[in-house]
Amino acid sequence: MSILPPGPLQSQCQDQSNNAISSWVHQWSSPPPWCGSRAIRISRPKGACKRRQAVISQAASVEALPALADGRGSTAIQVLRGARDRANDMQAEAKAMARAANASVYTPELVSNKYRSRPIKVLRRTLEILIGVGSFALKLVLDQSNGQLDQNKRIRAVDLRKIFTKLGPTFVKIGQGLSTRPDLCPPEYLEELSQLQDALPTFPDAEAFSCIEKELGLPLDSIFSSISPSPIAAASLGQVYKAQLKYSGQVVAVKVQRPGIEEAIGLDFYLLRGLGFLINKYVDVISSDVVALIDEFARRVYQELNYVQEGQNARRFKKLYADKQDVLVPDIFWDYTSGKVLTMEWVDGVKLNEQAAIERQGLKVLDLVNTGIQCSLRQLLEYGYFHADPHPGNLLATPEGKLAFLDFGMMSETPEEARFAIIGHVVHMVNRDYEAMARDYYALDFLSPDVDVSPIVPALQNFFDGALNSTVSELNFKTIVDGLGAVLYQYPFNVPAYYALILRSLTVLEGLALYADPNFKVLAASYPYFAKRLLTDPNPYLRDALIELLFKDGRFRWNRLENLLVQGRKDRDFSAKDALQPVLKLLLAPDGEELRILVIKEAVRVTEAVILGTVIDTYNSIPNPMRTLIVSGNTAGPLMMSDTEQENMIKLRDQVFRIWRLLRSSENFDPALLQPILQVLQEPDARSFGGRVIGGITQRFAARLLQQVLRAPPTVPASTL
Repeated sequence: MSILPPGPLQSQCQDQSNNAISSWVHQWSSPPPWCGSRAIRISRPKGACKRRQAVISQAASVEALPALADGRGSTAIQVLRGARDRANDMQAEAKAMARAANASVYTPELVSNKYRSRPIKVLRRTLEILIGVGSFALKLVLDQSNGQLDQNKRIRAVDLRKIFTKLGPTFVKIGQGLSTRPDLCPPEYLEELSQLQDALPTFPDAEAFSCIEKELGLPLDSIFSSISPSPIAAASLGQVYKAQLKYSGQVVAVKVQRPGIEEAIGLDFYLLRGLGFLINKYVDVISSDVVALIDEFARRVYQELNYVQEGQNARRFKKLYADKQDVLVPDIFWDYTSGKVLTMEWVDGVKLNEQAAIERQGLKVLDLVNTGIQCSLRQLLEYGYFHADPHPGNLLATPEGKLAFLDFGMMSETPEEARFAIIGHVVHMVNRDYEAMARDYYALDFLSPDVDVSPIVPALQNFFDGALNSTVSELNFKTIVDGLGAVLYQYPFNVPAYYALILRSLTVLEGLALYADPNFKVLAASYPYFAKRLLTDPNPYLRDALIELLFKDGRFRWNRLENLLVQGRKDRDFSAKDALQPVLKLLLAPDGEELRILVIKEAVRVTEAVILGTVIDTYNSIPNPMRTLIVSGNTAGPLMMSDTEQENMIKLRDQVFRIWRLLRSSENFDPALLQPILQVLQEPDARSFGGRVIGGITQRFAARLLQQVLRAPPTVPASTL
């Protein structure tokens, strides 16, 4: 496959013989706003017609498609074109992968072998790092000797952030990584290091343009008709230009890797590994394996250096999450992508932290943040593949009101078991079941199975009992992160990388929302998603979590079910059908006897509430004179029940009716949904279940009747003469 698609390239090559210059010069009617008056016009016709033969067969295929349409119709032509486009895209991706075949993959052995033989270079960089980090360590020693270590935590956190920024991209990345590790850093450091941004000086444009030509094997003028003379944005690993493709006129973003970045990062990681060995050997305060953490982080940074990998990450992300109309993921142009150059669709938009600019477009920041939260929850808890670096520069509000995700260099995955454990953890937090919360850390891979969690339970209880003064939805997510961080810092936790990145992702989104609304709560915005998953997901772990949430001490908590339905309906993907069927399957499953016993008791209680509540309402609607005749003067009414018991009975009945109305008012509710239930109830096991319910109701009403018959007759006061 050629670098340029067949149609436009063939046309250019045919016209070139008549007008060699004009076919290669793109004239702007006015200078683009992003280039000012210095936009680069590219006009040299080098390199394109050399690829004429490579596309002749594809061009012939395109010309033959109309003939096929005559015989098979428009549907056939669309299918063929779609298949051809997919095949061309796969070929282009394969060629991009071939161009990135020499991209380095981090291994400790590779780094060690490379820099062990360069002692002078290693010594020079070592001194530079030691001066920066050593000055910080000296300040910590002085603080400790003066008894001001805790008092100066905030000041030292600021010092560390500045030192990392000065030492360059590796240490900027390290600072960002530490900002997500509550098991390594106190809260003050976490907060300060989270402010690090990838804002570094740009490198010369001539070097960037030379890199593009070298990586793609083409002159710049044969690829772009115009390109910005200076970077639109600069990051720690590269910088971005805005350009226009020659063959199609489409505007694209071109990301070019910083020269020598791999060399600098490799040297830094070589030195850091040596430091990690010393820490593991002599520093007892840090329980985690520091060398393993450095290696893990180095692998992620090296993955970011391979722009073809980033393009594949973007494609996968787009396939999973861009099905929602309010989420935008730019497409990748594989023909112009290599290990050090990434060309992707240009997205016009405003950074999510620029509230005034967003509101001038008639958009609301909170709507966009809610979109980001819902998308992040899908990433974290459904597919497990998530964007691990959603800072404001990577999240744009488009003029159409969509949320655009950018920069897919740092991605991570949540293990399947952990996805369900996280939801269960939220349920345990709602129930204030701190022992279960502590046990969740096994499933989340925070603790090894041999660690005793009993000492952790009081720490969780102390924090959450103080924090949960109101409902969980009123909690600030950052409050939870800081509180859990303090617990993690005190006990032998080993926080997995995926979980640390989850905390970072949601904390960033909540921080953006707080700019627009200081009272915004990310947990409240997340509740509809959690409610929907609990009500509709057939996964056994989540079904057990739902039962745990709804039943307590053998009683069904109808208020919890009502709240779940109210919240779940707010999620656009909620389905009443999905909420009913999994519960029924679980109830009638062979291993559901314990649940059936609870449901039978609750069914009897609800039936009694509906019938007796109706009797009470009917009695109360009768005029007072007639009431006396009916109950023979008994002031307690027609039933042997106290006022409190009658109020509770009516309250339960009304709550059940409200839940039924919630289900019926769901967008996709259909009474036909109940037909499978009736069919299942005709099965032998189900008939036995129904018989047990009817038997329980009969016993309950027999007891009520006996109570009515045996009640003491009303006493008539004696008359006095």
